[in-house]
Amino acid sequence: MKILTSRQMREMDRRTIEETGIPGCVLMENAGVQVVRQLLRRFPNLGGEEVVIVCGKGNNGGDGLVVARHLANLGANPLILLLSEKAGLKGDAALNLRIAGNMGIPVIEADSPEAWKRQGPKLKKASIIVDAVFGTGLVRAAAGLYARAIEDMNKSRAYKIAVDLPSGLSSDSAEIIGPCVKADLTVALAAPKVAHVFPPAEDCVGELVVAPIGIPSALFTDPGLKLEMAEENGVAPYFRKRRKDTHKGTFGHLLVISGSLGKTGAAALAAKAALKMGAGLVTVATPQSCLSLVARSAAELMTEPLPETSEKTISAEALPRALELLKGKDGVLLGPGLSTHPSTAEFVVSLLPRIGVPAVIDADGLNNIAADRGILKSLKAPAVLTPHPGEFGRLLRASSQEVLARKLELGPAFAREYGVCLVLKGYRTLTCSPEGRVFVNPTGNPGMATGGSGDVLSGMIASIIMREKDVPGAAAAAVYVHGLSGDLGAGDLGERSLTAGDIIRYLPRALKSMETE
Repeated sequence: MKILTSRQMREMDRRTIEETGIPGCVLMENAGVQVVRQLLRRFPNLGGEEVVIVCGKGNNGGDGLVVARHLANLGANPLILLLSEKAGLKGDAALNLRIAGNMGIPVIEADSPEAWKRQGPKLKKASIIVDAVFGTGLVRAAAGLYARAIEDMNKSRAYKIAVDLPSGLSSDSAEIIGPCVKADLTVALAAPKVAHVFPPAEDCVGELVVAPIGIPSALFTDPGLKLEMAEENGVAPYFRKRRKDTHKGTFGHLLVISGSLGKTGAAALAAKAALKMGAGLVTVATPQSCLSLVARSAAELMTEPLPETSEKTISAEALPRALELLKGKDGVLLGPGLSTHPSTAEFVVSLLPRIGVPAVIDADGLNNIAADRGILKSLKAPAVLTPHPGEFGRLLRASSQEVLARKLELGPAFAREYGVCLVLKGYRTLTCSPEGRVFVNPTGNPGMATGGSGDVLSGMIASIIMREKDVPGAAAAAVYVHGLSGDLGAGDLGERSLTAGDIIRYLPRALKSMETE
């Protein structure tokens, strides 16, 4: 499902009207019908509700006028509060205003702060408020009359449904730019926008329903639309049922280079997650003194000892052995629990340019190259980087706060510059491809904010990219199922007690639910 900017949405409307020949009034009609349809699902007896529709003078207000007409036809008695003179409406909005007048639907002009002061109290009698003031074009904070109307709508105890976007939000920003309606339900028209899916703006949206309004589906295949929400039907092809004539070699042999004294759990979690995700074979290469702990974590794992430092981390002297272990492998995971010991960092920097298979670089694998991220341009095979905001901040020499505020800009730019797939972890994890595509993940829950969850994800991604040509798509699929596993676990156990091991435990159920022919 594509996530559109306001400019992209306007272009969609234009092409639908000019190229396809669907009039704008038909799109407006469809938008209003979809809002009424959602209201009926929640209030089957709309005739018994007091509905006030607050309309602006633009197309969003026109959508609200269509809503009023259909509510009247259903036996309701809608009241329209118009934040404009009637003469200020143009085009399709003006057409629907005339129709409302011809039907006898009351339209009250509240086109100034003084007029609103007289008419605004009518909201107190409403059981439902339809917010149709601003659409996707707002770029600055609502003020004056509009700010007062938004404030009074929020004070009301009525159920509030927003047409396309809660008024006061900017569709292209996750930030709250000023006073905005706090909706119970938002009906996004044609496609979600940035403000619908990213906090803090998302918190004002309430329940989100994306409703079609007649825009041809072919327009959504435009390669210029780079941002999209990952969906089950989009990631399902990565979880096809296995053919009967397969063997363990069919599903790849993964080398996990991971662990140090006190952090063998990271290696074990990543490796076990890779096995559960479907890897045929997994070998964990870890400091010699850590090997027994990793080996005991799962009988199915193979282990290899590597030369170590006095602090029990992988030594730079381990490079020749690691290169030998890479022979015959189909993928490598580098990073969980490695430490940032100088000798270990030297090992990482020396190894990376010599990896010739798909690689996942996580945790300390990333921290060890933060001082020289240019080494990423020497990679010979596809690579997936899986930082959390702090790790990504170290790569960029930026703060975590800046990463979170600008992730839709910084993530794709980094992936393009260094030719890697970037999985920026957190709420609404982003998977950014080198070609500019960005997948937004909808699954997962706060219970997954626990130690080891990222190690599990890195193992899952490494497992799946060994056998898929579309590395960013496969990575996005792994992120989706990682969140789904956490959701299944939280459903049974609750969020508070969820652990990384539980994510692995519920992974089989998640994979089974995704399995396709």
